[in-house]
Amino acid sequence: MNLNKFQTSPPRSPTLSTSSFRAGSPLPAPAVYRQDCMSAAAKRYKYLRRLVKFQQMDFEFALWQMWYLFVAPQKVYRNFHYRKETKSQFARDDPAFLVLFCLFLCVSSMWFTYGVLGLLLKDFFKLLLYVIFVDCIGVGLITATFFWFVTNRYLRRDSCEDQDVEWGYAFDVHLNAFFPLLVILHGFQLFLLLAPFSGELFIMRFLCNTLWLIALGYYIYINFLGYSCLPILHKTHVLLYPMTALFVVYVVSITIGWNMSTSFINFYKARV
Repeated sequence: MNLNKFQTSPPRSPTLSTSSFRAGSPLPAPAVYRQDCMSAAAKRYKYLRRLVKFQQMDFEFALWQMWYLFVAPQKVYRNFHYRKETKSQFARDDPAFLVLFCLFLCVSSMWFTYGVLGLLLKDFFKLLLYVIFVDCIGVGLITATFFWFVTNRYLRRDSCEDQDVEWGYAFDVHLNAFFPLLVILHGFQLFLLLAPFSGELFIMRFLCNTLWLIALGYYIYINFLGYSCLPILHKTHVLLYPMTALFVVYVVSITIGWNMSTSFINFYKARV
């Protein structure tokens, strides 16, 4: 696939101002001035209804987002601001990203089942259900609810009490942060797990644990970006504090000879 077409930013929404909406102006009013904004329930219904309408999904833009989550995640969140200006919501209204995300989960789980674990077809479906409904969606529901509560309760500015962080946006932030983690641990890590040399060697342990450090660091950083870009929040730097604990665990794991990838494999084998 030629990724060159994903190298440029998507078309930016025009900068809108109150003066642009004089009588007779051909420009639509931004969402903050419209009175017909949908409720949260209506937005959820519209999103779920589009899950079965593939012809209405923008897969090209979803691929653009996936690419830039690795190289420049700030650009992805900049687009969330454009959506807020035009549709009065930060959360995605197009499920194309979620559909491609699940497709990648299927492919990576199949590779992991047969290439690393050496399991049977029935075990693949069991592992796939765990990865999708527990690792991705289940953990996402918990983390999204946690950050939705914490940001609205403790990080919201006093002057913005009439606004709040959308739960749907918190779930989108989780998906954004989880995608690079998934690619690293279900993609790049598999090449190390298939290596012919022993996982007990220091070099193997160092490489595997470093991948875990990068993957979890990506998750924390992109999660931080997702909330730091919201103007209604402040002191979002506290979301980076887990980085310190992560690095300490990384150093300790190298020191005591704990290979995180070996534990990862044993955990999945125990599941299925």
